[in-house]
Parts: sequence; C-alpha cells; structure tokens
Amino acid sequence: MVKLRRLAISSESNCGNWDFEVKDGVFVASVTAVVKREQIWQLCHQNSSFSSIASDFTDVTLSFSSLRSVSSPSPQHPLLINDFIIQGVRKLKRSELEAACEDFTNVIGSASNCTLYKGTLLRGVEIAVTSVAMSSEKDWSSNLESQFRKRIDSLSKVNHKNFVSLLGFCEEQAPFTRMMVFEYAPNGTLFEHIHIKEAEHLDWTTRLRIAMGIAYCLEHMHQLTPPLAHKSLTSSCICLTEDYAAKVSDIAFWDEGAAAAERQTDPQSNVYSFGVILFEMITGRLPYTAGSDTLEDWASDYLRRTQPLREMVDPTLGTYWEDQVEEIGEVIRWCADERPSMKEVCTRLRVITGIGPDEAVPKLSPLWWEELEILSTEAN
Repeated sequence: MVKLRRLAISSESNCGNWDFEVKDGVFVASVTAVVKREQIWQLCHQNSSFSSIASDFTDVTLSFSSLRSVSSPSPQHPLLINDFIIQGVRKLKRSELEAACEDFTNVIGSASNCTLYKGTLLRGVEIAVTSVAMSSEKDWSSNLESQFRKRIDSLSKVNHKNFVSLLGFCEEQAPFTRMMVFEYAPNGTLFEHIHIKEAEHLDWTTRLRIAMGIAYCLEHMHQLTPPLAHKSLTSSCICLTEDYAAKVSDIAFWDEGAAAAERQTDPQSNVYSFGVILFEMITGRLPYTAGSDTLEDWASDYLRRTQPLREMVDPTLGTYWEDQVEEIGEVIRWCADERPSMKEVCTRLRVITGIGPDEAVPKLSPLWWEELEILSTEAN
C-alpha cells in the first residue's frame, strides 16, 4: 500500500524518500510530501495495476496489485509520478465532453447566460458541465473572456471538501465553446429538499450537518488570499452528496451585469446570506416576504419580529432540540444585523451543534475517480 499524505513532486521526478518494507511478499512503500488540491496526477509502476483508490482530499490511499517483490529499497524500482502534475485544472476537449453529456442533450439546468449539463465519463463517474449560451465569438467580449479565466483561477484555489470542485475547462473556437467541468453531487439542492413537497425532507441532525458544512466552506473561502466571496449564495447553490453533506456550488457563468454585481459582493454579504439559509433550514419558509423577492425585506421583517423562532419551526421536522433552535435563532439575527466573520460564526455554531469540520464533510467522494479518469482519457 502506498500512502500519500501530501504530495508536491515534478512530473519528471521519481519519488524519493520512500520508506520500504515487504509484507507477505508484497512491496510496500510510503511517503510524505505536499499536495495541492488542484493538482491532478497519474501514478504508474511497471507490472502494477490499481486495485483501489480512496481519498479524503488531504490523504490519498492507493492500493496496488502485482507489485514486484523486493527485499530492500532500490532506485532501480521506483514508483513514478508520470506525465502530468498540473498546476491548475485540466483543459479538456469538447469532443470528450460531448460524448459524456450525450451530445449535450442531458440538460439539468439553464439560465439566461449558461446551460448546465450532466455528464457520465466512460467508467460511470458523473460530472456537471456548464456552458456559456453564446454560440459565436462575436457575442463573447474581451471582458467576458477575462472573467472566464479569472473564474477558473479563483475556483481552482478553493480546496475544501464542502465545495463543488472545479475539475477542468474547455475553450475552443470552432464551434465556439467555453465550458467548465465540476464534480457532480447527486442528491439535488438544499432548496429542493426544503421547499419542494415531493423531495425527501431532511431531519434535524442532517440540517445541522449541512449548515456546518456550508459554514466551514465559507470560512475557508474568506480566509484565502485574497478572500473569495460567493457571488450569489442561496439555498439553490447548496448541493447535497449521497450522504447528504453540503457542497457549496458556484458554477454559473457571469454576464456583464453579473460581473458588475460581483464587484459588490464581499464576505460580509455572504455572512448575511448564510443567515438567510439558516432561517430557511429552521423554518422551511421562503427567504422573502409576500409580494417581494428581496432578501433585505426579509431581514427587516424578521428582525422586527418578537415571535420566538421555535414557534416558526418547519412542520415537517419530527423532532428537534428547542434550545438549539433558539441559539441558532440568535446566530441568524447576528448574521443579519451585525454580520460577523464566518470564523466567528463557525466557532459559535460548533458550540451549539457539536459538529466539527470532519463530521460535516462527505464521507465518500468520487472526486479522485473523476480526476484520474479525466487524466487517463487525456493520456489516451
């Protein structure tokens, strides 16, 4: 077994500083090095094959079969980091994504400026592909091109397990193509589970875990250099994994108007929006007042109320802790009124919920399978 805890090695280099031993005739090696989240790599070894891959994004465990038996370390039999270690994300071909997305017929969402497709790679791994609505380069301004590249750069820097990770992008001129490829979370959005009657309802413990996943992810984003704020944080942007962990998504393209709006987005506005999401999760209510679709009206209305939050709890919740409801209600008011840092919010919510970062993340993720499959497709 090869345990890679942190990895930073050039594409031409062999892995040095390995610890070797033989167990039951099988060559076993381990190494400690530095890995960046956005790196994609291919591991290979003469006369070896992958038998399993498991990853929690900071630790990667690779099991090999048919490894050469050796009794001592040997530079003649190194494990290689071969071909690719990419600083950033992988550039993909339109033809690859077209095949994965069934000739771009598998549409799962759309907006005025983009279309979202679900794709399936050759080995069955699911991806989400977002594409600009423009079909001609004439409609694509230099400013939009700059925003597209800036977006790829900023999203690739988010290294958090509760974030929908950017896996790759595609840019071609004929036909005109600007696409981004993300991991796919299969259980829909938080908005659907809270507000759509037909969707599966979430119990109290699951809602708290989702809230903490969102909070920890936003804290991470705000602590980047420079800080990265989500441009339009709502419950529709929170995707849910197979085990109902939160994945904060920021996959939409920007048009000229959205780019201008983004300049007005900052971490404090994310804190406000997070308070709104907490309100939705506790009450099951839409985050705006009757006759209005603005969140500011919602905040003003809620802050004027004297009604205890426990009297507004979502009726679909079977059981919950009233003391937690009241304490979270204080956090909601805190976010809407004072807008503290997400670090402060996380600290307070962790005391209330008892849920740490490790408990809030997905227990299993197909991300490494996605990255390795994209990589092997490119290599072939």
